Amino acid sequence: MLVSQSTGGTRERIKAVALELFTEQGYEATSLREVAERLGVTKAALYYHFKSKDEIVTSVVADRLDRMDALIAWAEAQPPSPATRRAVIARYAEAMFGGEQPSVMRFFEQNQTALKSLSAGRELRERMLRLATVLCAGDDSPGAQLRAALALFAVHSSWFVVRTPGITDAERKRVALEVADELLAPLAAPPSGS
Repeated sequence: MLVSQSTGGTRERIKAVALELFTEQGYEATSLREVAERLGVTKAALYYHFKSKDEIVTSVVADRLDRMDALIAWAEAQPPSPATRRAVIARYAEAMFGGEQPSVMRFFEQNQTALKSLSAGRELRERMLRLATVLCAGDDSPGAQLRAALALFAVHSSWFVVRTPGITDAERKRVALEVADELLAPLAAPPSGS
């Protein structure tokens, strides 16, 4: 039975199955009953870990927010420079392409409307804007702000924009990083002594 497994492992399994269903059927069209059925447990066993679909999504997004907070903290501690920008984008790409992130990105792609209405989605957007601000440190022009945001978008949107049949995750990541680097290249170098 699900509850007899380790709590952490069970929560991760629930999130994985829920994301799979939300991606296949859509967030709004999927019920907790369907998640429980796919897991082979009762709805009560599922409720022991998550009381709602929103709680599941919030837990998934919380994992991503923790990663973004760590990246933002690291980036803010670095000197603003083209090398730092490339390192931030590379670390962001690694976070987006590593582990279970491809399934998370597919979920985000398929459920953008539902995410916008959830507080977790709004928090994710706020972190993206903070990371974009760090990326354009030293150049606060409107063009730099837009380029920084688009560089981040190039990385995470590669999951749903690049539709080349048979493309591997490694190829997708390489293309996303190339485009992000091209977007960031024109940003002004910070004045020396900064």
